[in-house]
Amino acid sequence: MTYLFPILKVIIVSCVIVFTSWLAQKKPALAGFIIALPIASMLALMFTYAETKDSVASITFAKSILTAVPISYLFFLPFFLSEKLKIDFIGTYILGVILLILGYYIHQYIMKLIS
Repeated sequence: MTYLFPILKVIIVSCVIVFTSWLAQKKPALAGFIIALPIASMLALMFTYAETKDSVASITFAKSILTAVPISYLFFLPFFLSEKLKIDFIGTYILGVILLILGYYIHQYIMKLIS
């Protein structure tokens, strides 16, 4: 019976991703809005609490998400600047990943401050 919960989680998350990917072909702005919603966070918080029943850990998890969301925007920053900097998609993507790695360290610092 315990093997069913991970399978259910995979099915739910897969359906969300497949749906938004499909929708992006027809209505990319709407798909972007939907994927930007905290659906993944909501599902992960619910799944984590359902498995552990640990309120403190779940609240810490939620605080980490709240802190990480604005920091994760660093990934998208190069995409806004790509035309001015004349960087192609691959270069823009790599720069976004580098900024995201920097963001991880910023996140860790903030989490230590609020813990």
